[in-house]
Amino acid sequence: MTSGRSVLDSLEELDYSSDSDSVDYAQMKASKRRKQAAPGSQPPKRPRRNAALRLTSIPSSSSVPCPPDPSLQQQQPLSQGTSRQVSPRPAGRRNQGISAKDIYDAVCSGKSAMVTVVDEWLDNYKQSREAGMLVLINFIVQSCGCKGVVSRDMFDSMQNAEIISTLTKEFNEDSVNYPLSTVGPQMKRFKAGICEFALVLVRSCRNSLIYDEFLFPSLLALLTGMSDSQVRAFRHTSTLLAMKLMTGLVEVAVTVSVQLQTTQRQYELEKSKQPNNRASDRLEELQATISELRENREELSSMMNATFRGVFVHRYRDRLPEIRASCILELGLWLKTDPEDFLNDGCLKYLGWTLHDKQSPVRLQCVRALQGLYQEKEFIGRLELFTNRFKERILSMVLDKDSDVAVEVVNLLLMIQQRTEDSLREEECGHIYPLVYASHRGLACAAGAFLCSKLKSVIASDKEWNDKSNNAAFFQILISFYIQSEFHEHGAYLVDSLWAVVGSELRDWETMTTLLLQDAGLMYEEEGALLELMICAIRQASQATPPVGRSQGKKILSLKDKKIQEQDRSRITTHFIPILPQLLAKYSADAGKVSLLLKAPLHFDLEMYSSTQWLEKHLDLLLSQICGIVEKHTEVAVLQACAQLASTLCSEIYTFSSRAHLAFSQLLDDLTECFSTYLSDLLQGTADDDDLYSAAMALKRIAALSSAKDLTGWKLLDSCLLLLKSSMESLELDTELMVSTLKCAAFHLMWAKVNVVNSKPDEAELKRLKKEVRSFCRICQTCLSLDKAEIRDQAFELLCDLLLLYSANSVRSEPALQELVHLPSDSLRSELAAFLLDYIFSDTEDVELDDEAEEKKMIVLQRKRNQLAGYCKLVIYGVLDLSAATNVFKHYSKYFKDFGDIIKETVSKSKLISPVQSAKTVCLSLQQLFSEMLTEDHSQQDLSEIRDLAKRLAMSFGINLHRVRKPLVALHMDGIHFAFRTPQEGEEEHPNLAFLDILSEFSFKLLQQDRAQLSEFMQSECPPAALSWPSVRLYLRSLESRFSSKSREQEGGDATASHNTPVAKRRRSAAHGSESSTTKASWLERSSIHSHLDTPALTSTVQKLPTKQPPAKKSRVTMSDASSGLTELESEDEFSSGSQMRKVKPTKRGQLSSVQTTPALEQEDLESHLTMLSLIEDDISEREKNSSSGEEEPEIEDYDSDSESAYTLPSTRLTSASILDELFD
Repeated sequence: MTSGRSVLDSLEELDYSSDSDSVDYAQMKASKRRKQAAPGSQPPKRPRRNAALRLTSIPSSSSVPCPPDPSLQQQQPLSQGTSRQVSPRPAGRRNQGISAKDIYDAVCSGKSAMVTVVDEWLDNYKQSREAGMLVLINFIVQSCGCKGVVSRDMFDSMQNAEIISTLTKEFNEDSVNYPLSTVGPQMKRFKAGICEFALVLVRSCRNSLIYDEFLFPSLLALLTGMSDSQVRAFRHTSTLLAMKLMTGLVEVAVTVSVQLQTTQRQYELEKSKQPNNRASDRLEELQATISELRENREELSSMMNATFRGVFVHRYRDRLPEIRASCILELGLWLKTDPEDFLNDGCLKYLGWTLHDKQSPVRLQCVRALQGLYQEKEFIGRLELFTNRFKERILSMVLDKDSDVAVEVVNLLLMIQQRTEDSLREEECGHIYPLVYASHRGLACAAGAFLCSKLKSVIASDKEWNDKSNNAAFFQILISFYIQSEFHEHGAYLVDSLWAVVGSELRDWETMTTLLLQDAGLMYEEEGALLELMICAIRQASQATPPVGRSQGKKILSLKDKKIQEQDRSRITTHFIPILPQLLAKYSADAGKVSLLLKAPLHFDLEMYSSTQWLEKHLDLLLSQICGIVEKHTEVAVLQACAQLASTLCSEIYTFSSRAHLAFSQLLDDLTECFSTYLSDLLQGTADDDDLYSAAMALKRIAALSSAKDLTGWKLLDSCLLLLKSSMESLELDTELMVSTLKCAAFHLMWAKVNVVNSKPDEAELKRLKKEVRSFCRICQTCLSLDKAEIRDQAFELLCDLLLLYSANSVRSEPALQELVHLPSDSLRSELAAFLLDYIFSDTEDVELDDEAEEKKMIVLQRKRNQLAGYCKLVIYGVLDLSAATNVFKHYSKYFKDFGDIIKETVSKSKLISPVQSAKTVCLSLQQLFSEMLTEDHSQQDLSEIRDLAKRLAMSFGINLHRVRKPLVALHMDGIHFAFRTPQEGEEEHPNLAFLDILSEFSFKLLQQDRAQLSEFMQSECPPAALSWPSVRLYLRSLESRFSSKSREQEGGDATASHNTPVAKRRRSAAHGSESSTTKASWLERSSIHSHLDTPALTSTVQKLPTKQPPAKKSRVTMSDASSGLTELESEDEFSSGSQMRKVKPTKRGQLSSVQTTPALEQEDLESHLTMLSLIEDDISEREKNSSSGEEEPEIEDYDSDSESAYTLPSTRLTSASILDELFD
């Protein structure tokens, strides 16, 4: 700009001139501030220090300015705007002005017109500046939640620091809450209201009162002092107000600069005219206007400079994240509103540093501020250095632990990609591409938009793609990306990520099917990828819901979305009904592609088949294709897809279901006939390998169809049971044949139970069915001991399902079906328990596996989880006794990684069945483990694993100790009985005494009255001599103290946390009662303020230092500034661009008394002052973290000064490799 000096160059106004003849700028401002609204109406008063004086280090000799010089007042221009001085109102109206409470109520309610409120206050201010200023100050104090009031005497006689100190002593100590800290809509209204008030105030004064050298300098000086307070409420509220006022000043400064440029052009134009044509009056008027505008610009620059250095530079790294976020939010507005003054490396560095902030809200505001800058094309050139310097950090933030931040970062990178010339390299884009598969839908959609932009730019730049249609080229390049990304099982997530951006392209069914039906169109792998993406797009369009894992609660579709969904389903059905048989015919031999295509009709509007006669032939074609696929394929996935589709087409809700029934009945007849042909040979043992294979495949197809369709009418159960018995007797076990036969028989019995419930069979039929169930269960029990894993696993799973289906609970509502109840025998219970130990809770070697072996391992683990869940359901639903759960509970700790969630849910459900019995089962599990340990090695007792299990099980009892009283007492009594049981012949005396060590892990959950009762019971059970034994003493000691486990290897951490005792958010500091004052009394002796006054809720104003890091004794060079050699203090002076860059003496901040100290004692005074003001209001989460690690956080961190503190900025990436973990040394 052409203004006299930049906003950030006007620090010269804050320095003292070395010229003895010049008038000191700050003292001139101080004299102007004391100028009365009506000269001569009041006696002279003690002058107050100006805002500039409060922001700079003043020598003691000049700490109090001289009284105002009347001659200087006479020299001031009478008008710098339109109305510098306002005549006072009549005396009768002076007492009818607005009060601080009126302004506060208007701000809190959010219902008042803020312009009216500000205008009413301005009327008061124009009558009496001091009275109006006092109302504004008390409004600010009330907005901080402070009960204190600034009186007229305090305003006239005290400095700002003294006023703040007095208010600090009067601050409400009953609660740490203040208006800006409250939660809910009330806080949002108040914050919006106070921000609006500040902006309206500046806009209302932009032409006059903003230049009166009293209102805004005084207001900003007060806010600067309050922003440096240790009281969080003062600091937070004043910083927010100061930042909003600064935003308003920036807007006014931009307006003034534009007016100045316009006036200068008019002046130059007028001056360029010939002397005869010039208007001398016009030139003088323009010259006066230019001088006035320059003076206004300089005054605005001075106020903005003071606010920036006095508030922002210190508060952007405040300890409170809300304050840091507010500063960054406003900085983004300044950069965008006034780029000429602010959009430079000196200001952008604050955004770059804040990208490393520990708190996600601050990082979020920083990224949003950068988005506002990168949106403007004219800013890109000025952002080039910033982009190169911080691009690596921005790229790393796509993995930010806060998903909202990651979403905004991806959007920011999209802007950088689209607007910068160099943009992002391909390897840098590789950080973003995988995010399309992220579970967070917002992040995935943002990454999808980035991917689409990149793909379309490739299409536009490559001539090879221009020869094809846009959608065909898009699909081909998308297929290439999908194949190269190697996430072939996650096509639904890729489609969902792209749906919002390229939904119209993904709905282009015609282009996709044309590419698939072309003979020489796509490669084999590309066809599979396109088929998967097409089926996923069909599902997305027909269901209008995201895939599993991305839905955030149940979303109710709007009427518009439902209409779009119905239209999409109609288009899909109309297009694919004639096309699908062609696709099935082309890919009928490919199991993977066929299984995908068979999912498409599940998303059709199937009623269309019967709505039009010409579509019925396509239904016949589809049915014949399905039957042909069943006869052709034996893969499980294909057969399951056919069975699911057959079940849907045979549903009675469709009018064409009879035709589907007929087609599948003919198919089943053929399969049954094929099986019956080989049955006699199989039973006699004369079947060859081909016959064996044909029979096994026929049964496999029948079993697959049986899972979705009732096939009891074909009466295959007897044949299957005969075949199973024959195979078991001859021990000629073909795996495929046995597994298929077991499935067919089991599905028959399941469908039979369904039919029995829906009808009223006679008693003979029930007895026959029960006999069949008993016979099948005996066969499965025999299969559990086979050495063939597939047969054994299938028999176990089917047993669990049938025992549950024919349990007593399943027929409780049907008394007539009690005959069907089948309870497992004792031998079967033992077999089931042995299966758990031998094949589920079995150790597998932890070796590095290749991808294929790793995939097989995951399949085995999933099968084990299904089997364990089946066994646990038998316990929960009463098929097995609750004591059978010991076989599961005792593996809770050892196999927590693989089965912890299943076992935890089982423990929880067992407590609902019988709390006391569940607790006894927990104790029995520990007893069994203890006995096994003694059996294996009687001499060496290692209780660590058992005690770890006891800790986990103890935490399952919850925090409501009154509810678990009886179960816990029963558990302890069972444990004491076990510890002191009578030894058997040949055993040493009391072999189980060490079990008391394990039992003590449950003591912290006991209530006090139960502890006393158990202590008496313990002493009555054990011999008198045993009271001195270590285990007994340890257990009794655990009953005496609720947290006694702290004396044992710090094992009480979980116990303490389980009580959910709230951590005190702050402590009231009494007269020498704070921890800081008692442990560091020497600091109090040095402090100029003693602790005989109650300390209000205070907190540190800087980020915490690492515990082992000593205070910085000199300014440290940041990593980001290492190349330029700038320290933190030097980098602040980058704002004073130009050759006349002068150092500003650092202000001693946080001083609450007017006593001046020498610069040599500045550091010591600041440390002593911070130490005296203890942190009563620590962050709860940090306290919990410190308490869990066994460390106590010091209440005050030692630091040198705000400008010299080692501000630690860790990386927020989720990976181990971090970028710029600590920006400063």
